[in-house]
Amino acid sequence: MAIGRSASKQVQAVLADSSPMMLTAMSEHFQRDRRFSLVSTMATAEGFLATVMRIGVDVGVIDWNLPKLGGQRLLEVLRDHPGAPRVVVYSDDPHGDVARRAMAAGAAGFCSRSGSAEQLLNTAEEVAAGKMVFPFLDIRSLATDPVNRLTKRERGMLEALANGRTNKELAREFSLSVNTVKFHLSNLYQKLDVRNRAQAIAFYYSARLDLDRRPGPEGA
Repeated sequence: MAIGRSASKQVQAVLADSSPMMLTAMSEHFQRDRRFSLVSTMATAEGFLATVMRIGVDVGVIDWNLPKLGGQRLLEVLRDHPGAPRVVVYSDDPHGDVARRAMAAGAAGFCSRSGSAEQLLNTAEEVAAGKMVFPFLDIRSLATDPVNRLTKRERGMLEALANGRTNKELAREFSLSVNTVKFHLSNLYQKLDVRNRAQAIAFYYSARLDLDRRPGPEGA
């Protein structure tokens, strides 16, 4: 059993997958395993989000290509809610890119569909206990990526900069004073290790193009 979890306390789980067959198979495994209490299943990211925001659960297992938001956007939304469950992404990942992107977006674990059902169950239990579970992925390398040090607001500002916004336009868009915008931009430049707006914009397009070139499934 997971460390810190009493023998009588089951892990409350919610599952979301766009494939009815996969969802049925996962449900059967979680229902048979006494470590878990399966709270709900759904086929969309919106359904998952509505459920976990209404009902407190320990862990969610999601398909990376969930309609309509997609796994990446769903994780980014959940990341801003302290009461959200820890999430395992359960997906095909032939190139190793989905696991990296899932971790960057806020997932706590990844399990490949090519693995066994027991691997998925064990991953869900470990994630519910507070662990980060990303087999074959060096978690330390993600921490060195400057983009992952940005706050949600700083990410938004970086994208707005790349779209040509001035400081006054940023102030209006983010409901801030111009001086506060300058403060956030200063922090942004420092985190990206750039010196000015032009370099930050160049960094943005370089990072986006690098991501676009990486192989992986669509819909994120």
